[in-house]
Amino acid sequence: MPPVPANCFAETVTEVEHYTDRLFRFRMTRPASFRFRSGEFVMIGLPNAERPVFRAYSIASPAWDDSLEFYSIKVPDGPLTEHLQRITPGDTVLMRKKPTGTLVLDALLPGRRLYMLSTGTGIAPFASLVRDPETYEKFETVVLMHGCRQQAELTYGEQLVAATQDDPLVGELAADRLRHYTCVTREDHPRRLRVTDAITSGRVFDDLDLPALDPATDRVMICGSMEMLRDSKSLCEAAGLEEGSNSVPGTYVVERAFVD
Repeated sequence: MPPVPANCFAETVTEVEHYTDRLFRFRMTRPASFRFRSGEFVMIGLPNAERPVFRAYSIASPAWDDSLEFYSIKVPDGPLTEHLQRITPGDTVLMRKKPTGTLVLDALLPGRRLYMLSTGTGIAPFASLVRDPETYEKFETVVLMHGCRQQAELTYGEQLVAATQDDPLVGELAADRLRHYTCVTREDHPRRLRVTDAITSGRVFDDLDLPALDPATDRVMICGSMEMLRDSKSLCEAAGLEEGSNSVPGTYVVERAFVD
């Protein structure tokens, strides 16, 4: 194995689960010195070359977890995922030491409801945040919206929500406050529509008996495809929300580091 780059941790894969021919998740050990905020991402790679390929991956586990979870798409000819999708427990994954990202609670102003808009593997940062007690300390209602092409691609999110509601640390908080709203675009489904269309049409508010987006009370986090980011930004701004950042908190935030 080539030497580990100076700015990297070398961690051991402990668990791998494949959901479809496009999606899988894995867990690996967490360095004792590694600190991050729920919702942040890191650069990960494999020790398979003198100059490894690194890509941005949201950490799907919460900041309190003693291991690190990632949720990934499989790209047949992807410089990293072509190899990453073949990892098994015991393998080594490289992770750069500095986490970063805008999908953190610190980047939002206080509010009552938090909407998390995601498509595909864009649910990963929200998998971290819905398992963090701080999310429920700051918001009365948390709406996790997840859109996928096919129903099988919703499995990760469905398992996540079920596990969160049974979690000894946050289960009691999440039981009444976490709302899971799924959409499918390419198969028959009770909600065959895009996440953004569920908002602009008002359907999600009708289905969950919630008021329309209001900058006085509602906050939004967005992670997904480039088209979805653009459309979600537009609907947030049409509702009067303003984009925030780590340095200047706002009423909605977008992660632009990667697209699914």
